[in-house]
Amino acid sequence: MTGRNPRSSRAVVVGGGLAGVTSALRLADAGLDVTLLEGRPRLGGLAFSFRRGDLSVDNGQHVYLRCCTGYRWFLDRIEGAHLAPLQDRLDVPVLDVGRPAGPRLGRLRRTGLPVPLHLAGGLAAYPHLSLAEKAGVARAALALGRLDPADPALDGVDFATWLRRQGQSDRTIEALWDLVGVATLNATAPHASMGLAAKVFKTGLLSEPGAADIGWAAVPLGDLHDTLARKALESAGVEIHVRTRAAFLTRAEDGRWTVGTDGEGFEADTVVLAVPQGETHRLLPDGALDDPGRLLELTDSPILNVHVVYDRKVLRRPFFAAIGSPVQWVFDRTESSGLQGAGQYVAVSQSAAQDEIDLPVAELRKRYLPELERLLPAARGAGIRDFFVTRERTATFAPAPGVGRLRPGARTRAPGLLLAGAWTATGWPATMEGAVRSGFSAADAALQALGRPHEHPLQEAA
Repeated sequence: MTGRNPRSSRAVVVGGGLAGVTSALRLADAGLDVTLLEGRPRLGGLAFSFRRGDLSVDNGQHVYLRCCTGYRWFLDRIEGAHLAPLQDRLDVPVLDVGRPAGPRLGRLRRTGLPVPLHLAGGLAAYPHLSLAEKAGVARAALALGRLDPADPALDGVDFATWLRRQGQSDRTIEALWDLVGVATLNATAPHASMGLAAKVFKTGLLSEPGAADIGWAAVPLGDLHDTLARKALESAGVEIHVRTRAAFLTRAEDGRWTVGTDGEGFEADTVVLAVPQGETHRLLPDGALDDPGRLLELTDSPILNVHVVYDRKVLRRPFFAAIGSPVQWVFDRTESSGLQGAGQYVAVSQSAAQDEIDLPVAELRKRYLPELERLLPAARGAGIRDFFVTRERTATFAPAPGVGRLRPGARTRAPGLLLAGAWTATGWPATMEGAVRSGFSAADAALQALGRPHEHPLQEAA
């Protein structure tokens, strides 16, 4: 701590997930002396990798969309965009195994036509809905386009109620709205805020033709969110302390902050708390928020991932979604995991997994291996080289109706103290995009308070 210019603006960012890394990069790029503290031995927050034998395993399947301009900025900033490519055009294989006549494969696709015509051809060819249901989807999409996701009235309505008002059938909700909504909101339609659902669907499907094109990491997430992020931070002059957990936060009479850890105290003019809402509540000084108890009302929603390594190739496409099955999305993780020799590694991503998150591995094995054989005929008779489960019990905040009133903004009532995290009031659900945008908001608020405004990288988010 000694030997530094006490007159220079100093910032401490608590938390090394995407929100914290983004805040630290933005503050350092603006010329601040930045220290980042992370309790874990790595950066990346809840989007990370770990080793399992010779495999590099992502804790869960994370994807982003072309409309996720904040996360795309992040990838560019850490020089990792080429490692997480986007589809040229939206193309989602959807396998229906619930039909009495047998499984049927359909696709959700777009064309290069202007919005909303870019989806018309794909909807017309989508085999999992009737003609009447497709017409109903088109009417609902037009109604959705007229909504303002920031309207507080929408936050108090659940997505299912709104869909029913638009004449959407159970089948339409299963085969289209929840197919997308569960993966992006981490909640089924009855448990999702209409405001957040409107944000997802209006931005992803109705903002521009390519908005919903899907991207995902072709390398382990740790290569991006830890290795490359750390390199970018160090190049920007950020001092990184991992395995360093903030224990307390105090503010002196001169307005400077001290972030205390088990080992030392870090002084700063600006502090960004980029940690989960419960930890934020623990660290907040009295009076920083009008109603800090609201943070504890932000409940969590889990995500379960089932990982299977087969002794042969069973899946011939990068990913697919399923309906008529407990399986939601299946991804080929063979190349990115570094799997050697014959075989294939597939990951099943199960959002809104409240009913399964605590089930024993043996029970999940009995449930999912036969289901994968039903979805993937090539898996029948294939040998299982490995089967394991990753569980994120606090993967996201629950996007329930009314959640908007619980999410605080970046600024607090304590000068120099900012909040970041996907759970803050970004307007987005708990996604990598929301995390990055929260980092922008916290850094921008801090720089404005210091009289050092910095050009925002996303004009529309300024």
